[in-house]
Amino acid sequence: MTDWPRINTVGLSGVLVTFAGAMSEPANRAALAFRAAVDNEDWPEVTETSTSLVSTFLQVDLSSTPAEAMKDRLEALLKSCDWFSAPLPSGRKLWHVPTVYGTDLGPQLEEAAQVAGVDPDAAIREISTSRVRVLTIGFAPGQPYMGELSETWNIPRQQGLTKSVPAGALVIAIRQLIVFTNDTPTGWRHIGQTHFKTFRPNEAEPFTLAPGDELTFPAISRAEYDEIGRKDTSGLGGATQEVLA
Repeated sequence: MTDWPRINTVGLSGVLVTFAGAMSEPANRAALAFRAAVDNEDWPEVTETSTSLVSTFLQVDLSSTPAEAMKDRLEALLKSCDWFSAPLPSGRKLWHVPTVYGTDLGPQLEEAAQVAGVDPDAAIREISTSRVRVLTIGFAPGQPYMGELSETWNIPRQQGLTKSVPAGALVIAIRQLIVFTNDTPTGWRHIGQTHFKTFRPNEAEPFTLAPGDELTFPAISRAEYDEIGRKDTSGLGGATQEVLA
């Protein structure tokens, strides 16, 4: 018998289905797959869905839709599948985002490597070849939380606060990466820099990434980074993409 998943109402605004009490790959997989299944059901009462790290939220007006009836439907759907090992939704994308590591553009690479107990070159090799998933979008428009990296990178946030890192900064903590949408203060360590814009408000789809997308951050030189900055006008910072099956 397990305590998960759990179904809870969120005031009168909707229902939250939570698959774990802490981040894990199976729980994130479950949240993504379950959201896709709810969307496929096309229940008229559900006006919007979203996911967090380990939960699926359904926006439902519970002042007009009985909460227990909605919970019964969700319980039936939960019993239909092992969501923790369910296939991820189709139509996801794999992005390759050119990144310069270290130098003045990623000034805390050496510090992050020291905390992780590896040398900086080994840190670049591992992070630049790792493939991570967009676990959730949050904090700023289109901003992805991505993971999970190997246990080596289960490093804490720094105790102090960096006053500001620039848009496109690649930062690291607790086995996750973030590419910042805007110039932002942060407690995460700034290890690299991209020209990748996660929020492009003039595009048909303003959020470049979606939960479930996957990314790699291949290492490039400072000269290559500068060249991308001069030539790329798309906001994608030289990134390439492919559709995952």
